[in-house]
Amino acid sequence: MRASRLLSILILLQLRQRLTAADLAAEFEVSERTIYRDIDALSAAGVPVYGDRGPGGGFQLLDGYRTRLTGLSAGEAEVATMIGLPGPAAELGLGAATSAARGKLLAAIPGGGGVVADRMAARFHLDPVNWYRSRESLPALPAIARAVLDQRQLAMRYESWQGLRDWTVEPLGLVMKAGTWYLAARGAQKIRVFRVSNIHAPEARDATFDWPKDFHLPTWWQAEQARFEAELFATAATVRASPEGCKRLAQQSPRGAEAVATAGARDGNGWCEMTLMVEDSDHGAREMIALGAEVEVIAPDSFRGRIGTLARAIAVLHR
Repeated sequence: MRASRLLSILILLQLRQRLTAADLAAEFEVSERTIYRDIDALSAAGVPVYGDRGPGGGFQLLDGYRTRLTGLSAGEAEVATMIGLPGPAAELGLGAATSAARGKLLAAIPGGGGVVADRMAARFHLDPVNWYRSRESLPALPAIARAVLDQRQLAMRYESWQGLRDWTVEPLGLVMKAGTWYLAARGAQKIRVFRVSNIHAPEARDATFDWPKDFHLPTWWQAEQARFEAELFATAATVRASPEGCKRLAQQSPRGAEAVATAGARDGNGWCEMTLMVEDSDHGAREMIALGAEVEVIAPDSFRGRIGTLARAIAVLHR
């Protein structure tokens, strides 16, 4: 433990140029006295570290000194691709390893490249969660991630719209989409998608499994997403929209934007007719009602009728 801390102190000093004992104590959650002992140990080992007292003081390395002791541990190597995603890495239970791996990689960049990379991380931030939403509470996610990495069968209870069901699956990967985590896993002879927030009591089994031939998570996810959307939004509706309706429809969803982009010619009042793919009459009506009188549904009749039913109910409620 101490050897790891000494190496980490050395890497931090190399990256940040100067750090106080208080800075280092907070970083490693130890006392300042422990940090002073660690600095003495580094000096005794021949590392040219020296300290200045008073305001603006702190520890720093002799100019030009660089360490090559930046080997990644197995856990740090696992999370190398998560270095630019500190939030998701922490949710997966890999935050500490990601931080350590990032420090080692930056320290290994010659010619001040580590400083440039550190500046990039400080000035660009990736936030995958949409506005007006908070992150889901996912206490089971680290255990699921470990089963994915170790390639072990996973026993779990899953809650879907059909109810609760016990599963034993082969976890193949985790995907974050718009701030929501999904598990891709093989169960009942098929690769399926499970929403992580609906997984209860996950338990990794001792048994491992054979990796599916030619399975590549990003490629599979892209194809699965396309298949799901094609099956979900399978009803073609004919609608006409005003100029304001076109604008709001395009902002509402990618499907709306595509419908507006391929719409017919505008009439004298600026209205145009288009084809919009919707889930079904009920879901489609709830989308259209939000646009008020700026959009009119022409067909199918079931869709148009559902709009009328909702509109009358709203009028009665707000009379």
